[in-house]
Amino acid sequence: MDIGNCPRCGRLFALNFRDICGNCIKEIEVEYEKCADYLREHRTATLLELSEATGVTTKQITRFVREGRISVVQAPNLMYPCEVCGTLIREGTMCDSCRTRLTKDLTSALNDSQSFDKGNVTGHGAYSALDRRKN
Repeated sequence: MDIGNCPRCGRLFALNFRDICGNCIKEIEVEYEKCADYLREHRTATLLELSEATGVTTKQITRFVREGRISVVQAPNLMYPCEVCGTLIREGTMCDSCRTRLTKDLTSALNDSQSFDKGNVTGHGAYSALDRRKN
């Protein structure tokens, strides 16, 4: 039987499928119920309003949304921050502009890598000797 420390409360526990202790699982379920009940009555609540009204952290509420436990379809003002820039979003982990920038950077890196493989790029410093040796 594997044991570990709960990342939420720090207590030792027998590792399970959720990787947190049973007490924290129960606390999370209570927090979820508080959020769900509040949103049933206040559909236009924002993330901060929901957090302040229920005492649940914005981080935990964001987890509920990402897990699909709280639907943003029924809560039109419930948005959470992009993990890269902090812009408020309704789905995923990144906003469209960060996603586009990441895609562009990856494409550029791939093109640079392919150019290097073809020998079109000349090196600088220590790598220039290797490039001359190839040619």
